Amino acid sequence: MEEGRPGDAELIRLLHERHGAALWAVALRTTADRGRAQDAVQETLLRAWRHPAALDPSRGDPRPWLLRTLRNVLIDEWRSRSARPELLSDDPDGVGAASDRRTVTDHAEAAVQSWTVAAALDRLSPEHRRVLVECYYRGRTVSEAASVLGVPAGTVKSRVHYALRALRLALEEMGVGS
Repeated sequence: MEEGRPGDAELIRLLHERHGAALWAVALRTTADRGRAQDAVQETLLRAWRHPAALDPSRGDPRPWLLRTLRNVLIDEWRSRSARPELLSDDPDGVGAASDRRTVTDHAEAAVQSWTVAAALDRLSPEHRRVLVECYYRGRTVSEAASVLGVPAGTVKSRVHYALRALRLALEEMGVGS
C-alpha cells in the first residue's frame, strides 16, 4: 500500500462518517451477511482512498460514486465466489499436501430447491404433474409429450399453462416467493 498522504486518516474518517451508514445498509441488504457487508464497505472506502479525484467536492456529491463502487465490489465478490468453490480441508492452516485437498461444491441450496419443487409438484393433479415432468424434466417437445401422454398437442399446451399457474400457487402457499 502507498505511503500515507497528509490527511488520509481524516479523509477515511469523514467518508465513513458521512457515507458509512448508507454503504453499510446497502451492503447488508444485498449480502445478508454482516462479515461480507463489512468487507465490501471497507474495500469501497479503500478504493475511494486510492481515487481521491472521485471525492473532489467540485465534482459533486461522492455518494453515487461510492454506491456504484460498492455495487462493483459486491459483484466482483459474488463472481469470485461463484468461480471458485471453497476448499474444504481438515488442515486449518491450509498447508497440507495438495493431493489431500478436495474442492467441494455446496449443493445444499440446489437440493432444497429441488425438494421444494418436488413437494409443490405433489400438490398438483396427476395430469398437470405428468405434463410438467414430460416437458420440463424430460425435455420433450409439445409433440413428443403429446405422443407419450396420448393426448393432442393443444391439450399439452393448455395443461402446461394451467400446471405452471397451479405450481406457482402451490409454491406461494408453501411460502416460496415468485
